[in-house]
Amino acid sequence: MQKTSTPGSTLRRGDAGFERAVLGTSFTTRDPGRRPDIVVQANDVGEVIAAVRQANQNGMRIGMCSGGHSWAQNHIREGGMMLDLSRLNSIEVNPAQMTAVIGPAVLAGELNLALVPHKLFFPTAHAWTVGMGGFLLQGGFGWNSRNLGVGCQNVIGIDVVLADGTLVHASETENADLFWAARGAGPGFFGVVVRFHLKLHKRAKFIGMKMQVFRIKHLEEVLAWADRVGPSVSPNVEFQMVMNPKATLINAHGIEVVAPVMADSWKEARELVAFMSNSPVHSKASFTLPLLPMSLNFMMKAGEKTLFLSNTRWSADNMWMDTPIDPLLPAIRGIADTQPPHPSHVLWLNWNGPVQRPDMAFSQEHRTYLALYCGLGKGVDEAKHANWATDHMKALEPWSRGIQLADENLARRPSKFVSDANMVRLDQARAKYDPQGRFHPWMGRIS
Repeated sequence: MQKTSTPGSTLRRGDAGFERAVLGTSFTTRDPGRRPDIVVQANDVGEVIAAVRQANQNGMRIGMCSGGHSWAQNHIREGGMMLDLSRLNSIEVNPAQMTAVIGPAVLAGELNLALVPHKLFFPTAHAWTVGMGGFLLQGGFGWNSRNLGVGCQNVIGIDVVLADGTLVHASETENADLFWAARGAGPGFFGVVVRFHLKLHKRAKFIGMKMQVFRIKHLEEVLAWADRVGPSVSPNVEFQMVMNPKATLINAHGIEVVAPVMADSWKEARELVAFMSNSPVHSKASFTLPLLPMSLNFMMKAGEKTLFLSNTRWSADNMWMDTPIDPLLPAIRGIADTQPPHPSHVLWLNWNGPVQRPDMAFSQEHRTYLALYCGLGKGVDEAKHANWATDHMKALEPWSRGIQLADENLARRPSKFVSDANMVRLDQARAKYDPQGRFHPWMGRIS
């Protein structure tokens, strides 16, 4: 999705610019084939309120978009209204209170840069151009989230336009059930959040990264080692592996073992990532990048430029798992052997989250996380690769403990994304706040 400073307008099917207004809201260039009846590009909160009231008057359902990074393009629905929030991008930082108030269209990179001068930090999305609105609603696996909590856990309040067009505030003490739902409901949330109130943290004194790259022939050994060592890795380290057809420096199919780290000193950081140098597989690495200080801004942009390319047709799917990885290794080898060309990639993430979180809709997380991202560029056969991510996730369902909403494709493969008890509470809150079903629910789900 392209950021714009052009004032928003309202367009209907057949109007000049309608197609661009619809498809321009998506990071992926895949055309889902769906079209709303009307697109409202809101310029401010007042226009959001007016749009919701208009939808009420005309019996329209509403889909919303803030940053456009939805792999499944949840916001583009057939019929009804698409509410484009991309112009609601204000940032207000209160350094003394260590809080911030942002609009839903603020990009992760923009928020990070706004906090740097104050030596403050928020667990933003990893990619620079991800809109914080969708990121925070679905949970928000951000930078240093293993240590500081997922993004929605650090939301302390929201200003939300309800289905009847009224603007309310929600927090732990005000409209608490609405606040509970907003922290994890993702694209099925039943209101338009126009401002997020955030709790900030002190910025780490050292931010850096260590990397090792292995050729794909070492896949099983590397994965088995990573799975064994994962539970002992500090929460200050984002220990992950990426299967990349054009792995860094070797420019061939390989495994990038990546360890961004945030610590009080370079010395402490070296100790936290020493497990990589001491591993039984380290000698098989094609190269090792020593721990180096790097700005978060650089890492966000570098990752986006190497993996999440624009002008690409994207699809994704994922799963949580609790079991040791050994029985999955043949299936993961099959994923590697059928992997589409770059920038398609596979993420294995050591999560090992805390035993308990605050009470919020977000409730689905387990030991490790596996996600497949299929990115097809110009000239790549769509028919051959389009179902790669979902088909492999279907094959792995016996080991799956559900999914997380960030990388899902519920329309293709419905799967559990919150606990059973929390789904009941979400349905109850939806019935209370959106009794007429004004807002689109998730594209698919398992009750």
